Amino acid sequence: MHHDLHSHTHFSDGRLSPTELVNRALERRVTHLAITDHDSVSGLNEAQAAASGTELTVINGIEFSTCWKNKEIHIVGLWVDPSHPGLLALIDAQASRREARGEEIARRLEKARIPDALAGARRYAGEGTLTRAHFAQYLLELGKATSMQGVFKKYMTRGNPGYVPPPWPEMSQAIDAIAASGGVAVLAHPGRYSLSGKWLRQLISDFAAMGGGALEVAQCQQPQNERRFLADLAAEHQLAGSQGSDFHYPSPYAELGRNLYLPAGCRAVWEREPV
Repeated sequence: MHHDLHSHTHFSDGRLSPTELVNRALERRVTHLAITDHDSVSGLNEAQAAASGTELTVINGIEFSTCWKNKEIHIVGLWVDPSHPGLLALIDAQASRREARGEEIARRLEKARIPDALAGARRYAGEGTLTRAHFAQYLLELGKATSMQGVFKKYMTRGNPGYVPPPWPEMSQAIDAIAASGGVAVLAHPGRYSLSGKWLRQLISDFAAMGGGALEVAQCQQPQNERRFLADLAAEHQLAGSQGSDFHYPSPYAELGRNLYLPAGCRAVWEREPV
C-alpha cells in the first residue's frame, strides 16, 4: 500500500480538479489518497466518484487553519464525515473568516497602490476557498515578483503590505470538530512552523492533550534526520505517524507519493483506522 494523506484540489489552493488529482494519484501508483482542502470538503464527492472502480481509495479529509499561542497551525482531519453538522459549522465559520481576511488584504494592497486585488484573487479561487495563495497568484500575474515564494516574501508576510494577522480559531476547536465527525486529527507539517525545539515539543504536547491523534512525520522534502526526530516525538506523545506530500500542483518540490515512508517503529495512522 502507498498512502499520501495530504493533498489539495482547486476547491482550495490546489490547481487540479478532484478528478485530475485522482488520475494523477493513479499514475503515481498511490493506493490511498486523502484529499484535504483548506477548510472545505467540496471536492470529496467528485473525487470519490472519479476513484470508483479503480484501485485507489479516496479518504475524506480536510485541513483546518487554526491558532496556537498566536501562531498559525494547520490541522488535517482524516476519515471525516463531510456531512457532520459540527464539521460543517466550523467550515462555515472559516469561510466567513476567510472572506473578511480577504477583504482586509485587498484594502491594504489598495493602500499600496495595487487595485482590484480581491476581484483578482476571487478569479483565481473560482468556486474554491479563498486563500492567500490566490492573492499571490494575482500579484504574480501583475509582475510583482517572479515566483509565488517571492510574492509571499514581499507582500504577504508580517510587516509587508498584504499581511493580515490570521483570524483562525483555537487549535482545540478543529480537533474537536474532526473527532465529532468520526475523524482523526493530524498535526500537519510540524517542521515548517519555525519553532525552536522547546516550542515544537510544547506544540506537540498540547496537540496530544487536546485529543489529537497523529503527527505528520513524513513529507516529500525534509531536512536530514527530521523524519526520525518527528517519529520519536510521535512515539513520546503516543501519537500515530502520518505522511503526505501536501500536493497542490505538479512541481519539482512536491509530487504525489514521492519519498513518503515512515521510519522503522513508527505506528502508522492507517493501522488503527479504516482504509
